[in-house]
Amino acid sequence: MVAEVVPPGRVRGGAAVQETDVAGMEFHEDILGAPYEAAELPLIPDEEGEVSATLVRRLVEGSRQAVLYLHGYNDYFFQTHLADHFTAAGFSFYALDLRKYGRSLRPHHSPNFVTDLAAYDEELDEAVRIIRELDGHTRLLVNGHSTGGLVAALWAARRVGRGLVDGLVLNSPFLSMPASPAVRTLGAPALDFIGRAAPTRKLPAPLNPHYVHSLHRNHRGSWEFDLALKPAEGFPMFAGWLAAIQRGHRQVRRGLSVDCPVLLMASTASTVTNRWDPALMHTDAVLRADDIAALAPRLGRHVTTVRVEGGVHDLVLSAESVRAEVFAEVDRWMAAYFPAP
Repeated sequence: MVAEVVPPGRVRGGAAVQETDVAGMEFHEDILGAPYEAAELPLIPDEEGEVSATLVRRLVEGSRQAVLYLHGYNDYFFQTHLADHFTAAGFSFYALDLRKYGRSLRPHHSPNFVTDLAAYDEELDEAVRIIRELDGHTRLLVNGHSTGGLVAALWAARRVGRGLVDGLVLNSPFLSMPASPAVRTLGAPALDFIGRAAPTRKLPAPLNPHYVHSLHRNHRGSWEFDLALKPAEGFPMFAGWLAAIQRGHRQVRRGLSVDCPVLLMASTASTVTNRWDPALMHTDAVLRADDIAALAPRLGRHVTTVRVEGGVHDLVLSAESVRAEVFAEVDRWMAAYFPAP
């Protein structure tokens, strides 16, 4: 049964609340403020104890089509201008802060940590159930950035034939380690062993802080986000997590069979440096964009690849003129492969 979608506004304990017909689950005003709402999705406890994900939504009244956004590593949903674009086109917008990320991170958690990317299927399946069965949306576009793009592609491949996702938009998906093929090949067995034997071992692989500095308005960028949830130096990188990423990459290289249209977008250039470089403002400073594009055909039989000149790693955080191009390309692809009903 499809639940009636009622505009938010009822007050409980001083916060606006939107209830669904699922016992014990309710949407409340999100940290971004109205019109964003959030609900905690309890998950099966893991080796660290209680764990949950957070589903953020911004409903469009009467809409039967929706977007579900998945963030990247060392990340969470804050890109409200992305939601603005989709809601203006008539899509209800949802974003999922995965377990141990952003809104879902708890003091007893190892940040961002899992040992199997398939673990995320639990929150993805539940989010899609809410979007489709409870909120009544009949068409779903999944939009994944970086690690979220890898997670989304692997999940979609495991859900082939179920009609859960109608289109996939991948923004600089993490399909390959930013290293040479020789380093990836020679290092894989050792990483697999460490990932199994000592999954919570911290690896000497910190993020380049200059990427976040190039984005945040307190440094060299123009964006506002919580540096506690997306710190410039990143969180510790764990062996078990990196081994799980590596296994996901092997699956991609072997080939997936995603059965919906896919749009893969990546910058035209990358900058690999541990120092500040002005090129970080208009290139991918995290992944090798050429490697991403080269792997696009492995995702499925219906993949469109777009390279964006001047794009940073999160393409929707690029300079204004570049963002306009990104959104124009998404709209062009949607007009062809995800037309309005």
